[in-house]
Amino acid sequence: MFTRTEMSDFIAVLDASPLARSKAGARHLLGIAAVRALASDRRLTEMAETFVGSEAAPFRATLFDKSSESNWLVVWHQDTALPLASRTASVEWGPWSVKAGVLYAHAPAWALERVIALRVCLDDSIATNGPLRVLPGTHARGLLEDNEVQRLASEIIPVDCVADAGAVVAMRPLLIHSSSKSRNDQPRRVLHIEYASSLRLAPDIELAVA
Repeated sequence: MFTRTEMSDFIAVLDASPLARSKAGARHLLGIAAVRALASDRRLTEMAETFVGSEAAPFRATLFDKSSESNWLVVWHQDTALPLASRTASVEWGPWSVKAGVLYAHAPAWALERVIALRVCLDDSIATNGPLRVLPGTHARGLLEDNEVQRLASEIIPVDCVADAGAVVAMRPLLIHSSSKSRNDQPRRVLHIEYASSLRLAPDIELAVA
């Protein structure tokens, strides 16, 4: 979808930006002009619209940066927390937390089903540099307890999401996924941008833009 030159140029801009980095990368990047511009690129918004409708809006961007110097693994899980503009009294939401100054709550399935994540590969993602691994079809099973996630991980053959730099992988939050540690020196940087059908999920529930 994007060229290698576009990805190289984007990496250079990120490297020059004041990111609050952690071991795994950096969160809440929509405040960076280059990230906002990429998230609003028609190539991405049109892709997001095929999943969540014509009003698809980006609300969160996260950089995952795996390398031999910053190597990490992620166990099988679903993504269930969303950033919110304010608290709601609804018992469907929670537990609550604050991450880097942004309010989060674990969300009900109906809200997560209105979200699509587009993962822009800034580098080649290959079998040996800790790519995203998914259990196909599990996004349709709803919110799952940890023991059910682990049971499915033992029964379903996982798929490695290998892709060239510039490719985009679409993923639902409820898809069970993981990643292993890298086994080589080739970096794997991914910009994970999430879109929703609307920032206002309900009359009293609005996503925070992060």
